[in-house]
Amino acid sequence: MCGNDGLPTLKVQDIYLTFGGLRALQGVTVEIYAGEIVGLIGPNGAGKTTLLNAISGVYHPARGRISWNGRDRTFLSPSRVAALGIARTFQNVSLFRGMSVLDNLMVGRHLHMRAGLLSSGLFWGRAQREEIRHRAAVERIIDFLEINHIRKVPAGTLPYGLQKRVELGRALAAEPKLLLLDEPMAGMNLEEKEDMARFILDVNDEWGTTMMLIEHDMGVVMDISNRVVVLDHGEKIGEGSPDHVRTDPVVVRAYLGEAAER
Repeated sequence: MCGNDGLPTLKVQDIYLTFGGLRALQGVTVEIYAGEIVGLIGPNGAGKTTLLNAISGVYHPARGRISWNGRDRTFLSPSRVAALGIARTFQNVSLFRGMSVLDNLMVGRHLHMRAGLLSSGLFWGRAQREEIRHRAAVERIIDFLEINHIRKVPAGTLPYGLQKRVELGRALAAEPKLLLLDEPMAGMNLEEKEDMARFILDVNDEWGTTMMLIEHDMGVVMDISNRVVVLDHGEKIGEGSPDHVRTDPVVVRAYLGEAAER
């Protein structure tokens, strides 16, 4: 699903971000439109995760502007950004290892919980109605990601590929409008990557979720992305359709190398 008519949902405009003497991002501009899957690629240290951190509010740029649906949100905190409908996963799995898969997904619903402390503690009235509603939303995700068989299993005991799938589920539980995926297939075997790629495409197609993903597997990026953005040393050096980026000589020299020409 891709609809890039009209104004961008997210606009990152000429942002700079430094850590001491290191220029992590230098004048990066990126636009994301509703319904897109945007791939973000580049060598290690190119600034990809830093860009996701800036979008999600973990880092605030020294210069530049980040807007969401036309409104400036450059300096919002991560919790405020999440409340806008922007969720993310991380390079390293960050699940609650001792909690079940079901409980990990329920944690992802916390942004939508409105019951007060007293009613939640006594589990009556609004809290009971909320529990039923949130549980139904989580059950939908469990079925969607085909993880019903591990619903009661402690997340930390699962194989790595399943942990990554559970982390995707927890992010989806927040019902994001924009989902930022930081290497969702890292450490997976071929079959696990194929499953994850299918889930990403299905989330985009069936739920209409807009996505930006970092991924080092070029085959996956080129297969599932509508557009690809390329960073190198904190600068954007390329952007366009997968076919365009694959043959861009600047990108080939900086990152894709000879393999891209075969």
